[in-house]
Amino acid sequence: MPGKRFTPSLRHLPVVVLPSLFLALVPAAAGPAYALTDYGKTDSQQPAKDDDKATNPDADEEQLEDAKPGLPVPDSLIKKPENKTDDAEDKADEPAVPAEIVLDMNQLPEPVKKMRVAIVEAAASGDIERLRPLMKNGNDTTQVSIGDAPEDPIAALKSLSGDKEGREVLGILLDIISTSAAHIDKGTPNELYVWPYFAEKPLDSLTPPEIVELYRIVTAADVSDMKEFGSYNFYRIGISPDGKWKFFVAGD
Repeated sequence: MPGKRFTPSLRHLPVVVLPSLFLALVPAAAGPAYALTDYGKTDSQQPAKDDDKATNPDADEEQLEDAKPGLPVPDSLIKKPENKTDDAEDKADEPAVPAEIVLDMNQLPEPVKKMRVAIVEAAASGDIERLRPLMKNGNDTTQVSIGDAPEDPIAALKSLSGDKEGREVLGILLDIISTSAAHIDKGTPNELYVWPYFAEKPLDSLTPPEIVELYRIVTAADVSDMKEFGSYNFYRIGISPDGKWKFFVAGD
């Protein structure tokens, strides 16, 4: 090849050199054959023989690992499924959908609007018995207390009033249903229109005009207690989209 020199062929060497060269090569031929990389090593430095593998079966693996230092172990082709929480936990972590505040009562569904007007007229009359026809029986019974339903809802409301006629309760009912409404759980079986809207809104988020509106129903001391409690916990009214009066209760 161009640029590379070759040593002269043996056939060009003097005859006197051949015997000595032959004698020099004989011991090398008689000795053990070594790879080029092993030339010059002692016997103790030579690679392990087959008998070493028999006594140390892990030798191949160790040599294989040593042969490729620094290489990462490949990922398994079998992927384990990730742990997933059930639907209930996923839904529990989902942020709550804020209630829609209805300011214009004309925007209420017609059945809700009719029930609201009927409640207002009954409460303004001063006769608590006029509420009775608006309350349903059986599974649709209007809830007037937390816990078991009383046998007579009107009697239960009278017992909560500061006067024997139940007119204090009627006044509270009028004040509450005169506020804006909160539309909650839209598109679900629990969909409702709730008065007052403060019941479905964080008290710390109320604007100054909204706080004044809240003070028309409860005192400043009551609001302070509610904030400590964590939410509005005075009377509230709920009407379903189909116009059923679902509850008139106090509490959370």
